[in-house]
Amino acid sequence: MNDFTVFDSIELLDAESRYLIHKAKEAAAHAYAPYSKFHVGAALILSDGNLITGSNQENASYPLCMCGERVALYAAAAQFPGVAIKSLAVVAFRKGQKNLVAATPCGACRQVLHEFEERQKNPFSVIFFGPGEKWYRTGSASALLPMAFDKAGLGH
Repeated sequence: MNDFTVFDSIELLDAESRYLIHKAKEAAAHAYAPYSKFHVGAALILSDGNLITGSNQENASYPLCMCGERVALYAAAAQFPGVAIKSLAVVAFRKGQKNLVAATPCGACRQVLHEFEERQKNPFSVIFFGPGEKWYRTGSASALLPMAFDKAGLGH
């Protein structure tokens, strides 16, 4: 699969991707974002069919905030250890607005996505609404972070 596939509209995505986007939108509605007003939701599907969602959770001490993607990933690891991730969708909107805004995973999330992919030794796609009001789907989570930091960087 190519690193990125770009879709002009959500209708052009496959049914599973559209379902994950719908679930990510639902999760974004549960974000706790009183400071940024930027609501992020993530939904992932596991190889056994289980669905996990997450939303961003802010804190007045900003470094303690957690992104929606990592909330979903860590919940999946805690609830379904060893079950591979097939695909993850992430969406965002500003509080009080209906339309999605472009939102790619942040650098920290990209690193965590990469490591989850390395752990399961199998790529998974990441779907997001991005620049140009288009939908993007990666061939792998690692495509989001070329030259990622990994255990080799620790001398292992």
